Amino acid sequence: MTDPQRPRDLPEPDTAGTAPRTPERRKGAPTMDDAALLAGLTPEQQATVQTMEAFHWRLKFVRRPLFKTPIPVLFNREGDRFVVVNEDGTIDENPTLKLRD
Repeated sequence: MTDPQRPRDLPEPDTAGTAPRTPERRKGAPTMDDAALLAGLTPEQQATVQTMEAFHWRLKFVRRPLFKTPIPVLFNREGDRFVVVNEDGTIDENPTLKLRD
């Protein structure tokens, strides 16, 4: 049992240049292999992704909204531009997709 009259040890505030008291819980997304990313895409989407990869575009991730077709997102080799591949395999160069920084 603890004594209510005894003062508790309060943690000291963080000082500059010291490590945080709790470890960082946010982790980067685990990298998935290409087979796992391509799983569930339509044959048209898969063909478009393979063609785009021949032109040095890279499949970075696939959005999988509930009850909808997966949305593959590809980035150019510099990583400053992205496109999405629609269900019919067409490329949307101006997607409405919002990405976090």
